[in-house]
Amino acid sequence: MIIAPLPVRFTLEQFRAAIPINEATVWEYLLDRNSERIGVKRREVALENLKVIILATFRLANTVGFRAMTLRDLCRETGLSMGGVYGYIENKDQLAGMIEDMVRHVTELLPSWFKHIAQPLDEMECILRAHVFLSEIFQPWAYFVFIESRTLQIDQRVIAKGSELNIQNHLASLLKTTGRFSKSETTLLAAHCMSLVQDWHLKRWKFGGADIHADEFANSVVQFIRSYVRASMESNFQSANSEEEQLLSAKAA
Repeated sequence: MIIAPLPVRFTLEQFRAAIPINEATVWEYLLDRNSERIGVKRREVALENLKVIILATFRLANTVGFRAMTLRDLCRETGLSMGGVYGYIENKDQLAGMIEDMVRHVTELLPSWFKHIAQPLDEMECILRAHVFLSEIFQPWAYFVFIESRTLQIDQRVIAKGSELNIQNHLASLLKTTGRFSKSETTLLAAHCMSLVQDWHLKRWKFGGADIHADEFANSVVQFIRSYVRASMESNFQSANSEEEQLLSAKAA
């Protein structure tokens, strides 16, 4: 999955236009990634029912909770028979796994989308912006995976954690290129980056109440991180100059 070229400071509108996947096309990708396990052969029917099942799952997870939800609840919510539901999923574990796999598949593409960016901090900015905008486009998906991650099977939970760590480690490697941070500092700063961008899909009520748009949020995150990096680099530079001046003064004395 490739995207059209974007400027470093791209907007949500530009991002939407550049990526091939969105709220409308995600069902095509979901069906293709799970075609071997889905028994329904008519593609149009399968796409529509997959959409109905997943959206109903999000609604039930927000009301009764995914752990308490039963497949009978899902049947009532979707209007499908038990046999109809079994044509797509065998159990709740499989359902949660399908959703997590789709979110992970898209987010793991972020580094590859911007690896052509020459400056490491510009690449970091692009990844952070894209993360915010993906969580805007796929908010219920990202929210479900974060909240219900404990319901995933152990092996898939390990894979999901590893996927997030991969992105975090990539951000840390970009920060390391500044030459101004220790290993622990780059790890912590990259972790803070992840926490900041995740706030957009986890606590939307805070920003919705303040009428804050995704572009404003992304700009704020990027400015915050860049300001910290710049301040740290300037502080280190001043400290180095001060030490050099002290050495010169000591030699002169």
